Amino acid sequence: MSLRTSLKKVLPPISVTEQEALDAGDVWIESSIYQGKPDMAAVRNLPTGKLTDEEQAFLDGPVVELINMVEDFELCNEKHIPQPVIDFLCKNKFFSMIIPKKFGGLEFSPYANSTIVATIAAASGAIAVTVMVPNSLGPGELLMHYGTEAQQNYWLPRLSIGTDIPCFALTGPEAGSDAGSIPDAGIVTKGMYNGEEVLGLRVSWDKRYITLAPIATVLGLAFKVFDPDQLLGDKLELGITCALLPKSHEGVELGNRHDPMGVRFYNGTTRGKDVFIPMDFIIGGQANIGRGWQMLVSCLGAGRGISLPAMGVASAQSAFKSTAEYSFVREQFGVPIGRFEGIQEKMADIAGKTFLLEAMRILTTEGLGEGIKPSVVTAIAKYHMTELGRDVVNSAMDVQAGKAIQRGPQNTLANGYASLPIAITVEGANILTRNLMIFGQGAMRCHPYLKEMVDLIHSDDKAADAPFNQVMAKTVWFSVKNSLRSMKNSYFPFLRHSESQYAEVKGYEQRLNTLSAKLAPLADLSLLVLGGDLKKAELLSARLGDVMSYTYAAMATIRFYEQRVSDKAEAKPYFDYAMQWSLGQAEKAIVEFVNNFPNTPTRSLMRVLTNTYSNSVSSISDDLVRELSTAAMADSSIKAELTHLIKTSPGDGNDINEQAFKAKHAVMPILSKVQKALRAYPVVPFISFEYAIGEMLKADHINAEEHAALLDYNNKRKLSVRVDEFTFDLELVDVDGKPIVVSQSDAA
Repeated sequence: MSLRTSLKKVLPPISVTEQEALDAGDVWIESSIYQGKPDMAAVRNLPTGKLTDEEQAFLDGPVVELINMVEDFELCNEKHIPQPVIDFLCKNKFFSMIIPKKFGGLEFSPYANSTIVATIAAASGAIAVTVMVPNSLGPGELLMHYGTEAQQNYWLPRLSIGTDIPCFALTGPEAGSDAGSIPDAGIVTKGMYNGEEVLGLRVSWDKRYITLAPIATVLGLAFKVFDPDQLLGDKLELGITCALLPKSHEGVELGNRHDPMGVRFYNGTTRGKDVFIPMDFIIGGQANIGRGWQMLVSCLGAGRGISLPAMGVASAQSAFKSTAEYSFVREQFGVPIGRFEGIQEKMADIAGKTFLLEAMRILTTEGLGEGIKPSVVTAIAKYHMTELGRDVVNSAMDVQAGKAIQRGPQNTLANGYASLPIAITVEGANILTRNLMIFGQGAMRCHPYLKEMVDLIHSDDKAADAPFNQVMAKTVWFSVKNSLRSMKNSYFPFLRHSESQYAEVKGYEQRLNTLSAKLAPLADLSLLVLGGDLKKAELLSARLGDVMSYTYAAMATIRFYEQRVSDKAEAKPYFDYAMQWSLGQAEKAIVEFVNNFPNTPTRSLMRVLTNTYSNSVSSISDDLVRELSTAAMADSSIKAELTHLIKTSPGDGNDINEQAFKAKHAVMPILSKVQKALRAYPVVPFISFEYAIGEMLKADHINAEEHAALLDYNNKRKLSVRVDEFTFDLELVDVDGKPIVVSQSDAA
């Protein structure tokens, strides 16, 4: 019995849906990470993502106008998104950013799509979700790639101008993240349509969690097709299929809603019982029966890297902006709270991770802009960027404390805090993404020989032994080279490689090269020893995925710092924190992987190959925490760069915070002068700040102009630290305690 035949008996077969998922999308720079040689040259040479004049005009025009139409606090207290807002979205083609211009769409780049969605998300999660879904996985994307010419010509122009609003129904009560197990079925049969008997399907479905379903006019639907009467051939089970049904089609049920965390985007259910649909309703026509899963996973690979990561970045930038400004303006015990080391620890983490998130957003969308659909990278982006967004907002909630937990128009965190679990849950729950997808798919796609080897193992061709042996020999040599590279980088630091022209980058680039070099033999040995069982060992495979992910994050951070940052001196503490955190997380994942590998001899070999003999990993120093937290409270160009998604409107929470922040920076020399004067000539009793500076004006310690500037700052400070108040019946009151009665529909 040959080695190939022996392995065939041991290794579990790969299902059709698994195979289609593995084949979906492209391989990009993640392959170089997996193989131990991160391709920083490819990262550095990638064309820079920029907004075209048309995209910039859309961002400055309709997007800003949309943001000014929406008051998110009021929206969360309403039952519906106001119809004028929906009409505005349709009229201005917000639902057609990915649709080609020849069909009436905007045809924006992935970078522009991400920037627009993130900018909207910073103002309103509900509106951002409403915009992002038609521009991600949905009928538009599927029609563009797989629709017939007639389907494209009919539906895409209607979707572009909002004549039709789409939704796509995949998940249901019995199939969430495991969407391949959907029970919804279509039976091939004949039926009546438009007065004549035609070949079609009789479909029954029960779907939930479908965004835009309650207001959709056209339903994209995924179901399994069966042909018991063999009208299409000799196969009984034909596979997952995607169809497009008008809401008006007989038997289609749309309208009921869910309530996702009180965030007022439309999300709900759709059902149908024995609904007859003609073959023309299938996306791509009858020839695409059974190709639905391949179509879905191929399209999802790109969309996953844009919309949900954009929401994570928007949440982080909003949290960073408000927390930095609050920490500088809010004082306790006579000093800004940002000077206390407990706050500094949180503030540095917020700032560093926001830098990291923006770097990942830009690199991922730049790659997508080149026409690449990297399924592993987009899974990395979706998981880590939504999780990092949650980390940042949680820290911001801790810092802003009482101000953060009281809802109201002035609260810049509450609605984002509530909506983050939505981004973490949809398009594949994050637990599944991390534990099954990133490394599981990454190993098969990124290893130069593994997929070919597995295909040969499961082949029924008796002549497959010879090519299998050849591939096996290549695999062994590949693993030997990986082991030697790992040992060279692990034991001989002076041999580590870096191509950066910046001295402050070289050490970090050498570290990421070393981490990648260590990943390669760990992955090889895991596959050799555990084989198919590695798929079940989710804790182990997730850690290998983490090494890939954090190395990718570090590569994105280097590109962002080298090519995007305008003032590197200002940005350096942000860069240092982002690099040290991501590389430290990768090192921690390697230590935990080796410590928990179940085979003792292999674990010992792993320690030798990677120089991993202790639990020690690099950590961020207190000095860097203090440096970055202080830098975050400065009114700097890098702070502006990392908060560019936030569009302030006069009188909103972000504007109030910013006005106080800038006013305090403007009067800092005067405040220093006042503090010195108070030590020499104390004002007793110190009734209030206003009273004290009035007394100092009388004593000529400050002049009238300085007095006016201090009063202006103090008024803005008091408004900034204010928390929204309501009457007993929860009617919003203004700063004077008078009720404000404004509904979202009135505001619109």
